[in-house]
Amino acid sequence: MCGRSGRDLFAWPMRHLRLPGIAGRVEYAQLLHDASEVRPLALVGRRVPGRGGVAGPGQDAVEANEDGGAMGDDVRLGVIGFGLRRSLAVAAHRPGAGSRVVAVCDLDEQVRAGEAATFGAELVTADYHDLITAPGVDAIIVNTPDHTHEAIALDVLRGGKPVYVEKPLGITIEQCDTMLRTARQTGTRIYVGHNMRHMGVVRLMRDIVARGDIGTPQTVWVRHFVGHGGDFYFKDWHADRRNTTGLLLQKAAHDIDVLHWIAGGYAQQVQALGDLKVYGDLPRRAPGEPKPDDWLSPATNWPPRSQRDLNDVVDVEDVSLVNMRLDNGVLAAYQQCHFTPDYWRNYTVIGDAGRLENFGDGPGDVVKVWNAKRSGYRPEADIEYRVPDSGGSHGGADPKIIAEFCRFVREGGATDTSPVAARMSVAAGVQATKSLRDNGRPYEVPPLDPDLVDYFARGQVER
Repeated sequence: MCGRSGRDLFAWPMRHLRLPGIAGRVEYAQLLHDASEVRPLALVGRRVPGRGGVAGPGQDAVEANEDGGAMGDDVRLGVIGFGLRRSLAVAAHRPGAGSRVVAVCDLDEQVRAGEAATFGAELVTADYHDLITAPGVDAIIVNTPDHTHEAIALDVLRGGKPVYVEKPLGITIEQCDTMLRTARQTGTRIYVGHNMRHMGVVRLMRDIVARGDIGTPQTVWVRHFVGHGGDFYFKDWHADRRNTTGLLLQKAAHDIDVLHWIAGGYAQQVQALGDLKVYGDLPRRAPGEPKPDDWLSPATNWPPRSQRDLNDVVDVEDVSLVNMRLDNGVLAAYQQCHFTPDYWRNYTVIGDAGRLENFGDGPGDVVKVWNAKRSGYRPEADIEYRVPDSGGSHGGADPKIIAEFCRFVREGGATDTSPVAARMSVAAGVQATKSLRDNGRPYEVPPLDPDLVDYFARGQVER
């Protein structure tokens, strides 16, 4: 089974507001220079024979180019699913610069033919097992709908090839734990596509917090305005909870992961409210009827109640609110709405010596820091940082996460993404979804087996 077919109509749907001439703005390069601890995007790792290892003392390091790959040594990738995350395949196809797509798998014959021509693929198939057994495929990217991740990833892991699993890792806690246990049992490397950890705005905020500019974080607030929610999440499989559990998992997994990363802890208790307020009673397609060609039309699909041709099943919430207590004492809140006129994320992090907030979340936008004095409303911050320019999809995050994955395939070692963190974001989303469907009852978030936590903390290497 491969991913749902469809053209890549997904473009990062944010308006990148540029604010020239802001007094006190600090370029990101200066922040990196001043930061006490900044982890590079492409790490120089070490090659180890076999699977799942990193080099020990005395083993030779492999030089990595700026794209994360060993010089002149492309990782040969197979991609399963060419739907809305086709942009990952595009980012991965850089012959001579670290990686190339050599195998394509999709259920749609027309899509397969088109992608085979686009990438010059050596293997074209509707059966993802062919990628697992193909000797010319080094690693596999799973871009299929959420409810298929577990079965495909388990087969890839057992077949011994490193696997990139698009977020969320799974749609239940049990699925995630099974995949992580299998990765350890087989010694096969697993990587999860939380690409927001490579977005400029996220790394900028994390560096500011890590350097102590606002003191120790005490609370984090996230608002997610999903302006094209009716198009992207209510016209296909996303709208059916059997495929996602809910959008508080599927869509929020990104932000919960970032929230955890910035705050330095994982959700321990969650309490949520949510509802299907707008898209529940709009016209739907018949079962099996494909989406129309103009399903994504921002210029005409407004206001939200004018949407048509929704998925035949719509039973996930289009607005949700979550309160979280993290295991390090930080209190956090996340809010998601799928019928706003704008599409962006707003983070506020408050420490015991200041606060930061982003205004826009793409290249050229700003993160403001107030940490010098008390005052009333003050739009001018004490320091303003510009989000760096970056090419590529998802604000430049897709090329960077592919580079890290390819470096990880070659050499193993630490990565900025984390399978444990991916599991914890799913666990928080699952329990929050239970809460909102249980009239806001608080739920505990079960921790991961400590032995698995240790295994992944070691870079997926046994003691």
